[in-house]
Amino acid sequence: MGDNKKGRDKQADDEERRQRERELEEARDRGDESEPVHDETGERLGDLDEALESQDYPTMTDELIEAHGDREVETQEGWKSIDEVLAPIDNEQYDSADDVRNRIQGLIHRG
Repeated sequence: MGDNKKGRDKQADDEERRQRERELEEARDRGDESEPVHDETGERLGDLDEALESQDYPTMTDELIEAHGDREVETQEGWKSIDEVLAPIDNEQYDSADDVRNRIQGLIHRG
C-alpha cells in the first residue's frame, strides 16, 4: 500500500479494529474467571478469619463445624452460627482459609 493519506488512514483503522477485537477476546476470556474475594471478607467474618488462618488444612466441613460451629457470622437474614451456615453442605474438603471464606461468603450472600 502506498504511503499516502488514504493508505495511512486505512492502516490506522485496521489497527483500531484489531485492538477492539483483542479487547473483546480478552473480556470473553475473563468471563470464565471467578470473582476475586474482596478485602471486606475480614470485616464480614469477624474473629472467624483469625481462627480460619490457624486451622490445619486440608480440613473437612465436619471438622470446621466441630472447631468453629458456635462462632457467628452476619448473613442477609441476621446472625447465624457457622454450624447453621454450613449445615446444608456435604462434608467437603477445604485446602485453605480462603477456600473456607469463599464457601461461607457464597452461603451467606444467597437470598
